[in-house]
Amino acid sequence: MGYPLPNYHFTVNWGGVNIGFMEVSGLDINIDVIEYRSGGSPVQSVTKLPGIVRYGNVILRRGIVRGDNDFFNWINTVRQGTIERRDVVISLLNENHEPVMTWRVHNAFPAKYTGPDLNAQCSDVAIEELELAHEGLTVETN
Repeated sequence: MGYPLPNYHFTVNWGGVNIGFMEVSGLDINIDVIEYRSGGSPVQSVTKLPGIVRYGNVILRRGIVRGDNDFFNWINTVRQGTIERRDVVISLLNENHEPVMTWRVHNAFPAKYTGPDLNAQCSDVAIEELELAHEGLTVETN
């Protein structure tokens, strides 16, 4: 029997500069529920059926590093009409830096870019955020 892994040891392969990420969120899969009841049914309840599968947008957050403009460059491909879709791979690592669980985000493209909040009275790291829309999410255990 193993033990639960901490959520702070992970990698993100997104097709850009390999700079560590601070946070990844939005690894969601939702299935719509369709309720159906036949008019002639003697049962006074509905039958529930699975409907359309929907995937939440994935949000990547990282510290800004001098000379790296990859987030903004990727979202600019959408603005220029040449949408660049990428597969993004997020891996949760064990203490030996080996993937234990992997989330594969399929055909992702940037839907929103958010720059840092700037505050002269703070000493926080400047964080940028990229929200990705995508067409599917698979989960693998290694």
